[in-house]
Amino acid sequence: MKARGSDRRQGNPYGALGLQAQGRPRYPDDVQEIVLLHITGEDRPGLTTALTGVLASHGIRILDMNQTVIHRTMLMGMLVQIPPSSESTALLKDLLFTAHHMGLQLRMTPVEDHEYDAWVGRQGKPRFILTLLARQLMAEHIAAVSRLLAEQGMNIDVITRLSGRPPHEDRADGVSPQRACVEFSVRGQPRDEAVLREELMAVTRRLPIDLSWQRDDVYRRTRRLVAFDMDSTLIQHEVIDELAKEAGAGPEVAAITEAAMRGEIAFDESLRRRVATLAGLSASVLPAIAARLTLSEGAERLVASLKSFGYKTAIISGGFSYFGKDLQRRIGIDHVCANELEIVNGVLTGRVLGSIINAQRKAELLREIASKEGIAREQTIAVGDGANDLPMLGAAGLGIAFRAKPIVAQSARHHISQLGLDGILYLLGVRDRELIATAAAIAQ
Repeated sequence: MKARGSDRRQGNPYGALGLQAQGRPRYPDDVQEIVLLHITGEDRPGLTTALTGVLASHGIRILDMNQTVIHRTMLMGMLVQIPPSSESTALLKDLLFTAHHMGLQLRMTPVEDHEYDAWVGRQGKPRFILTLLARQLMAEHIAAVSRLLAEQGMNIDVITRLSGRPPHEDRADGVSPQRACVEFSVRGQPRDEAVLREELMAVTRRLPIDLSWQRDDVYRRTRRLVAFDMDSTLIQHEVIDELAKEAGAGPEVAAITEAAMRGEIAFDESLRRRVATLAGLSASVLPAIAARLTLSEGAERLVASLKSFGYKTAIISGGFSYFGKDLQRRIGIDHVCANELEIVNGVLTGRVLGSIINAQRKAELLREIASKEGIAREQTIAVGDGANDLPMLGAAGLGIAFRAKPIVAQSARHHISQLGLDGILYLLGVRDRELIATAAAIAQ
């Protein structure tokens, strides 16, 4: 494109159209103009057709465009290139006439060559997705997040609401809207990404929100496997505690668990000791325990949605396979990997069969299942709450700490504590309206 400096075409159409270009020199005949069109007005069918029809009649090239609707108001931006063969004055007058006739407001801003070239040059910069999850979205949340991004020299290109529209006030029963989520598409390289992550984590400790920071690459859009820890993640219980209650060993098991959490006992040894307290317990109690296990908030919705999208799912747990397989039947999990309680003559022996599934084994199993399914590691997601889940979270393409203990929440790169498990769908970029459409299609 030929540099034009501050020149304008003969006739200075911008002055007539209120574009603050009066008094500029005549515009050379062989130079193409770039103009930013900004259109707002009440949304209704046919607006885009009418406006682009005018541009089409003048042979105009569209360099970029974006359109959205907020509460029946259309917001449209178009960056157009006006060739030398087109008469600027006629084109812009036609646009103004069409906009006025349709009750739209039209603002036109000329763009200099160097400004456009600088804008194009920024398109190769890294892009990130910042997802904000909360029960209710407050201006304070957006202000805190956008300030951190600005301090890191990053630019927000697009903000998209993924959650459904909330009611204008709380329901009569006082229950607040269940979910709120917005996604920021951010361009640029942070000055210090480690510092940014720390500051985002600090915001989640100060405000009732969750924040997920992901690189916007092809793997984010092509996840294929989600692996869950079971106890206190997929379900709200620790099954060993439920078994201990039935065996009358609750306090003893609790003491061993606390010692393990303090690092005094390794996981393998602590599991063996806790299972040993169950010796003599009738296996007939297992179905009753399984029946009273409650799924975590959003678990069923999440798994059903993942299945409809073609994802594979797995339970990889340091708990027990009997209960994992029961969940498999209930909600349709594809793979179950958990410890096997030894049962002889209908009674628990107090031993575990085979090698124990511990922290490192969890990470190995994630890789093995992904390989079996032909899925790249970067396409995997792992979800857990405890320290023994950290290797698995680290091995996954996306590791998520769900309502986790403080040490796990601090170590994991992504965490969800404000919403249920179905908040994971937002980290995948799924909108509520897409889930509604999918559910309707399945119902048909």
